[in-house]
Amino acid sequence: MDLTSKKLAIIGLGYVGLPLAVEFAKRYPTVGFDINQSRIDELKDGIDNTLEITAAQLATAAQLSFTNQVNDLKNCNFYIVTVPTPIDKHKQPDLSPLIKASEMLGKVMNKGDMVVFESTVYPGATEEECIPVIEQVSGLAFNQDFYAGYSPERINPGDKEHTVGKILKITSGSTPAAAEEIDQVYNSIITAGTYKASSIKVAEAAKVIENTQRDVNIALINELAIIFNRLDIDTLEVLEAAGTKWNFLPFRPGLVGGHCIGVDPYYLTQKAEDIGYHPKMILAGRHLNDGMGEYVVSQLVKNMMKQHAHVEHANVLILGLTFKENCPDLRNTKVIDIVNELHEYNMQVDVFDPWCDKNEAKSLYSIDLIDEPKIEHYDAIILTVAHEQFKALNSKQIRAWGRRGHFIYDLKYILPKADVDLRL
Repeated sequence: MDLTSKKLAIIGLGYVGLPLAVEFAKRYPTVGFDINQSRIDELKDGIDNTLEITAAQLATAAQLSFTNQVNDLKNCNFYIVTVPTPIDKHKQPDLSPLIKASEMLGKVMNKGDMVVFESTVYPGATEEECIPVIEQVSGLAFNQDFYAGYSPERINPGDKEHTVGKILKITSGSTPAAAEEIDQVYNSIITAGTYKASSIKVAEAAKVIENTQRDVNIALINELAIIFNRLDIDTLEVLEAAGTKWNFLPFRPGLVGGHCIGVDPYYLTQKAEDIGYHPKMILAGRHLNDGMGEYVVSQLVKNMMKQHAHVEHANVLILGLTFKENCPDLRNTKVIDIVNELHEYNMQVDVFDPWCDKNEAKSLYSIDLIDEPKIEHYDAIILTVAHEQFKALNSKQIRAWGRRGHFIYDLKYILPKADVDLRL
């Protein structure tokens, strides 16, 4: 097959799509498409507000162009869809971005074209939900006029070591020939290599269980932390002791948010329920992890009351709002659960996060981020995200923000045990 004839289009230029577009543009003419005009304008100016790609990397991607005009996609022949697949307020999968992308592709795809989906879905979604939309809009016949594949994204936001080219890539296709061609296209840019799954459904299922497995494991550790706290045993010390066994998995307790681990299990559970099976362990893990924000605040309030500290109208400082360290991604952050629960006690909450975009925090969560914490002001300080800026601080610097008798609650084990009042 002639890979030199490939002209790629990446649909969706977020944390997944942009690094992929930059990598492909090193070898192929590549069009980066996003419906967000301001996102396109910023990228054309060399600015990536996700901080995944530097201005220098954008400048060297000579074969990469950016657009929000559908007509600019018509000359492409290999389409990769990297739009978000969130859940709604009822924790049901929201495939609307994927369906809209499929409708759009139906307007531009031609005979012989290929489309590969990378967005997280439940097994069967590509062929049952997306392909029929493309067929209906385009008038093309699946596996006759056009072909499809699924290659699950494995981007780890904020990780500068495991970048897109260095992560083994699962590929799949709707026919053996399509699977081989798709695998070769990805293999041409992925230095870590590829793994060709036997079917699209297998690739979809592999993706959704990667994060479901992590979610369940973290839920177990969170439950152990709750038990050990009641037994007055330090959780980290237990985990470090158990970790001396060669096959003990090094998970830590904490908040489980983000666009993958906190979302993907709901895609699998919906599909399971559609076929008549009600998942027990998966949903139990989700329920436990979703309740950790409330648990953290309950622990803080109990300890404040034991010390006869004033709870109502207390001033609390939250250090970190993003869903993970050294990353500006605010999607599905569980820190907001802590903020909301503190407000239930009528506490005054300041949130400080040097990685966050203030406008995005305001738009998504109605939070006005502070420029810097106040000196000798807070009754409690909660370390929620292990940003490098926070890890560089010692307990004396952090305690300078607290008033007399304040509490430090360290959720991320940033400070030594002796320097904090509470930790998971």
